[in-house]
Amino acid sequence: MRKRILIAAIAFIQCSVCCLAQKQEKIILLNEGMWQADNGRMTYFEDGAIVSNQWFRDKNGYKLGDTPNDIIQINDNLIAIAINWSNIIQFMKPDGTAVAATEDVPNNRKLCTDGKYVYVTSYGHECGTTKGTKYFTKGFVAKIDLSNYKVVEATEVGYEPEGIALYKGHLFVANTGGYAQQETDHDFETTVSILSAETMQVEKTIDTHVPNLFGKMSQSEQYLLINSPGDYYEQPAAGMVFDCEKALKGDDCFVKFDIPVTYSCTTRDGKFFSVGSEFSYTTGQYEFYQMTIDPRKVIESKGEEGMDPTLPGTLKKDFEGMGQPYGIYVNPYTGYIYGTDAASFESMGYLYQWSPEGTLLGKHKVYVNPGHFLALPPDGQHYSSLCIVRSTPLSVHNYYYDLQGRRLTPPFRKGQMYKTSTTK
Repeated sequence: MRKRILIAAIAFIQCSVCCLAQKQEKIILLNEGMWQADNGRMTYFEDGAIVSNQWFRDKNGYKLGDTPNDIIQINDNLIAIAINWSNIIQFMKPDGTAVAATEDVPNNRKLCTDGKYVYVTSYGHECGTTKGTKYFTKGFVAKIDLSNYKVVEATEVGYEPEGIALYKGHLFVANTGGYAQQETDHDFETTVSILSAETMQVEKTIDTHVPNLFGKMSQSEQYLLINSPGDYYEQPAAGMVFDCEKALKGDDCFVKFDIPVTYSCTTRDGKFFSVGSEFSYTTGQYEFYQMTIDPRKVIESKGEEGMDPTLPGTLKKDFEGMGQPYGIYVNPYTGYIYGTDAASFESMGYLYQWSPEGTLLGKHKVYVNPGHFLALPPDGQHYSSLCIVRSTPLSVHNYYYDLQGRRLTPPFRKGQMYKTSTTK
């Protein structure tokens, strides 16, 4: 009898832990829709199920907009979304309620934040600021004050700037020159612009000699993963690990490799997962690549180590079975893995969910061109942005956090990097 009670108790605990883990999954997914069709949508996924495929409209009574292409969490109470063809930066609460919108950044692309300001790249040539309208020959980066949602500064960088990241008070901007095939006044860009986030002045420009640095960059501490689709004809697609720390000190700061990293994310142990998509207008065909990348090893070995052509569990096989892979993401709070399939680019796509070990847990129908993810903190937790990572000895006077900002309790994992917040 006692044995049966013990077995039942263990089963109850296991079930409770399982349910708790499931309830930690809160994922916002941006569906781009069709460009110029004004049919972008927001999917909300929770506890292993789709809650809504038009969550923003459910909450606010109006459409999200045309071609949303980036989403970030600013703090516990605020999220920002770049809606490219609607020329809107939409701000909302984590419950989906709209707060404000900024309409002064046309053709906006990618976002980053320091908690006080949001920084956004733009392909456009003019920007309304609190100092008046500014005009640019190339593209620019805009700085939005979160106290009033106004653009307080805008600075020209390269043509058609894409990915943007913040490291030690500096903005790192990947320039594409992506309109080079349509506009005759410039070629593809090969540069990364480095700006002071405070002054918005360009301090340095790094020439990578790699064309068309297109897409959202993934960031792990000081490392960025940057994609290049090439020129779609003679110049092949490629990827790059970029070291922000080295870039601030000198120019020998990146390693290029001949594999695209079109869709990528940061893992909980500081690596990158990527699914590369290479398209050629010459053949009209796509080629796909899957990769796990250790950026520190890639930089230290100059590309001789750190590149593993696998993904956990069944991810590689599952991505190979998709029509058009369109995104990959790791929930930084739980480790669960997500991916999307855009199928024909014109019909409903799919959201895949895997366990942290790579076991496929479900496939869910979403909307057109699903590709941009944000995990919300589980109940009882709070959002923390990445800070400077310290490797100082453990001390009873500090709180310790992992790289995703979650407070930790000893014992700590051997060899893991942490950040500290000294108590006073």
